[in-house]
Amino acid sequence: MIRNPRTKRILSVSLLVLGGVLMFLAPENFWIGAVLFALGLGVEIVGLVLAHRK
Repeated sequence: MIRNPRTKRILSVSLLVLGGVLMFLAPENFWIGAVLFALGLGVEIVGLVLAHRK
């Protein structure tokens, strides 16, 4: 696990931004959009867990 708090913060913020971009840019095609939205949501959750873990 990453022990440096600065690196951890930068990684968690970049994961949150990446997840938001994936969810925002998900196309209207149902299957592709659902997969990208779920992937973006998963990345967001990983970023939040990484940010809050001590």
